[in-house]
Amino acid sequence: MALVVRFVDKHGFVKERLIDVVHVKDTTSATLKQEICSALSHHNLNIQNVRGQGYDGASNMRGEWKGLQALIIQECPYAYYVHCFAHQLQLAFVAAAKEVVDVHAFFQSLSNIINVVCSSCKRNDELRSAYATEISHLVATNQIETGRGANQIGTLKRSGDTRWSSHFNSICSLLRMFGATTSVLEDLATNGSTYSQRGDATYALKSLLSFDFVFILHMMKEIMGITDKLCQALQQKSQDILNAMHLVSSTKSLIQQLRDSSWGALLEKVSSFCNDHAIQIPDMGASFSDIIRSRRKKDVVTVEHHYRVDIFTSVIDFQLKELNSRFSEQATELLILSTSLDPKDAFKLFSGVGDKYVQPHSLTLPEC
Repeated sequence: MALVVRFVDKHGFVKERLIDVVHVKDTTSATLKQEICSALSHHNLNIQNVRGQGYDGASNMRGEWKGLQALIIQECPYAYYVHCFAHQLQLAFVAAAKEVVDVHAFFQSLSNIINVVCSSCKRNDELRSAYATEISHLVATNQIETGRGANQIGTLKRSGDTRWSSHFNSICSLLRMFGATTSVLEDLATNGSTYSQRGDATYALKSLLSFDFVFILHMMKEIMGITDKLCQALQQKSQDILNAMHLVSSTKSLIQQLRDSSWGALLEKVSSFCNDHAIQIPDMGASFSDIIRSRRKKDVVTVEHHYRVDIFTSVIDFQLKELNSRFSEQATELLILSTSLDPKDAFKLFSGVGDKYVQPHSLTLPEC
């Protein structure tokens, strides 16, 4: 467990210091609290002086009733818990997308494909070799540009719920190495040494080469590419509240724009990708039916309606709902107004930000 303290020095500057790394065998909340108190005491720091605490998304730390944050608040009521907002927002976006069952199934398949391909050093070497061969062919046929730092050989990246941007990076890495991944799975499905290896590879290959998987792969890259920029921006230490609120507004606009006018471009991109990799494209005008619709005797819809409304529109609506719930108009307005309390340049922002609410140079704060 790494223990970092943030404090204000005698000159008024905010600083951070890593003060200890503790090996904890028992990761229960009570043990973690005991180790934190012990580490603070070792540096002559009193836990009663703590005015804030923050952790990652682990349940034994953030638990509201029995977690570490609750135990510390019981001893020090002023140690308010604040989750890293960029981290929390990134997790919320992923969770919102998974509200659509097809997207949840996609992430399950994505994890399975990466586990099969990257489960050993030998398969990693095969993947890199296949990708190097693919790059050489693309360079020879002038299909990709070359340059310093371009077309580097990497591997597939695993996603993790408590790691920033890991889902987006995992999607991007698979898109970049799609051909090499297919090649490795085909070879393993045919020449695997055991039936379990051949079976796992065959199942993963069928998922990888399905239109459903490829469509959601491209869709999530477009959506998460927008939301990931916001999450990355919120992690910058120099970020100010006013600029962050503008970033939130622009993110909402970009997601709404994607919903309203990007369906045709997305479908064209997916279709082109499927043609390049010999993946069958369903007839968009045909009737769509699956087990759930058949058993519930729902109204028959077209294949295009399923992908556009049931998946594409639904995922974006969940993203917008999550953004609006966390950044309502009232909360955004309040945060923008709070920037006027900055004493810099004799409260210059007070008249600038509050022009529409108060008269310039007025000393009366707007009503909240």
